[in-house]
Amino acid sequence: MGLKIIETYDGQFSLSPEAKQALFELLISEAFLQRLAWASQAEQVEFTGLLFQPVPYSTDTPKGMPAEFEKFHDSADHTIVNVPPHFMFQAKIFKPSRLCAVYRHV
Repeated sequence: MGLKIIETYDGQFSLSPEAKQALFELLISEAFLQRLAWASQAEQVEFTGLLFQPVPYSTDTPKGMPAEFEKFHDSADHTIVNVPPHFMFQAKIFKPSRLCAVYRHV
């Protein structure tokens, strides 16, 4: 069984306003922000409002994320996290099945 090389992948997605609001409330909850600050060894973190869908690794996306988000991957002032699956379920988001959120160290 060989590897299938993906040349292009559409990582675009849209969320309903209700789902987006529910997800954002979970992503900015005080308990989650405290855990994330502790895990990223930052004094505080704040949600930037930026979400993206992970994409397959390719020559154009070597970090598994859309190219415009790679600047956050290399930044010491930002943390990228996988949105916890139970957050996705609570916000009733089933497509896409995975999202990542960008946080800024304050």
